[in-house]
Amino acid sequence: MRITDALKISWRGLVRARMRSFLTMLGIIIGISSVILLMSLGQSAQNYILDQVKGIGSNLVIINPTASSSSSKFQPPSAVLGVIIKTLRDNDIAALKREPAIAEVAAEVRGISRAVYGNNDTAITYIGVNEDFISAVNITTSRGVWFDQNDIDSLNHVALIGTNVAKNLFGGADPIGKSIRIKNLPFQVIGILSSSKGSLFSGDLGDAVIMPSSVAAKQLQGIDYYSAFIVKYNDRYDINFVKSRITNVLLTDHGITDPNKADFQISTQDDLLSLLGNITAILSIFLTSIAAISLVVGGIGIMNIMLVSVIERTKEIGLRKAVGAENNDILLQFLCESVILTFFGGAMGIALGAAASYLAYIVVNKFGGIVWGFSMPLSSILLAVAVSSGIGLVFGIYPAQKAARKNPIEALHYE
Repeated sequence: MRITDALKISWRGLVRARMRSFLTMLGIIIGISSVILLMSLGQSAQNYILDQVKGIGSNLVIINPTASSSSSKFQPPSAVLGVIIKTLRDNDIAALKREPAIAEVAAEVRGISRAVYGNNDTAITYIGVNEDFISAVNITTSRGVWFDQNDIDSLNHVALIGTNVAKNLFGGADPIGKSIRIKNLPFQVIGILSSSKGSLFSGDLGDAVIMPSSVAAKQLQGIDYYSAFIVKYNDRYDINFVKSRITNVLLTDHGITDPNKADFQISTQDDLLSLLGNITAILSIFLTSIAAISLVVGGIGIMNIMLVSVIERTKEIGLRKAVGAENNDILLQFLCESVILTFFGGAMGIALGAAASYLAYIVVNKFGGIVWGFSMPLSSILLAVAVSSGIGLVFGIYPAQKAARKNPIEALHYE
C-alpha cells in the first residue's frame, strides 16, 4: 500500500468519528499548549530580568557586607545566620572616593515600618540614602525635589514617598509639604517618586519612602553602618581593575591582610547576569518538564483510544486481510491514524499556546505595571512539533502492531 492511500483511508476513518478523534487529540493539545506557554513565559521573564540588570548601567558594582568566614559568592546584605554584619561605614565611603577610578559611592540603609498621616497608615519600606545614591541609581520623581548633602548632615526629617504611599495616606490630596510620621518621627514630604518600578538596586518604589541616610541609620535604627554600597566607576577603567582597587581599599581600611578573610563581597553586572540567567533557565526547564508530563498523559490517551479502535474495527481488519491486505498495510494504516491525530493535535496546541502566551503578555503589561516583552522561542515550536510527532509514532506502534497481527479468520468471526 502506498503511503498516500494509507493517509486517505486513515483520514476518512478519523473524520467518521469526529468526536472521538477530537477527544483523543485533547490531551496532546493541552500538553503542547502548556509547553509553548511556559517556555514563552520563561523566556519573557528571563529577558525582562536580564534587561533590568543591563538597564542599571554597565559601570556599577554592588558591595555587600558578609561574614569573613563565608565562602558563598552571594550572601544576604546585612546578616548571615542571624549575625548582624557592620562592615560598611562612612570611612569606607571616604576611602573609596579617593580612588581615581571611582566616580560615586552610593550608600543605603533599609528598614520596614508603617507611615502615618492623620487617621491613615500604611506599610512602607524606608530607604536611607546618601547624596551619591540619587545620581548613581536610576530613580526619578514625578513631583517635588530631592534632598541634598546639607539635609543629610543636618539630619533633616525630609522624605520622598512612593505613589502607593501617597495614595494610601493622602488619597487624592497633594502630599507635598505635609508631614507624615514613621516610628513617631515626623517627616516632611518634599517629593513623590515616579510610578516606575525603579532599577534592580532600588526595586519597587511604590511602597517606598526615601530619606537621608543619617536619619534612617542614627534615629530610626540606631546604627552607624550601611546595608550596601553601590559604586559607580569611570568608564575608561577596566572592571577587573576597579574590583581589585575596591578590594585593596576595603581590605586596607578594615585592617585585613588575607583576602580570603574579606568581610565584604563585590558583585558586578556580569555576576548578576550569570546568576539570574542560571536561575531563570533552571526555572524554565523545571516548569516545562512539569508541562511535558501532560504530553505523556496525552500519548497514553492516544494509545488507549487506538487500542479501543482496533477492537471495534476487528471485522474491518479481517475483511481487509481477506481481500489481500498485508500485515504491513494494516500497521501503516493505524500508524498513520496515530500520526495524523498527534499532528493536528500538535498544530492546534501550538496555536492555542501562542494565543495564551500573547494573552499573558497583554495581561502582564496592562495589569502588572511592567514593560513585559512578548517572546515566542523558535525552540518551543520545534520541540512541540518533534514531541507531537514522536508521541504519534511511539504510542501508536503497539496498537498498530496488535491490529496487524490479528488472524483474518478470527477477525471475520469476531462479534
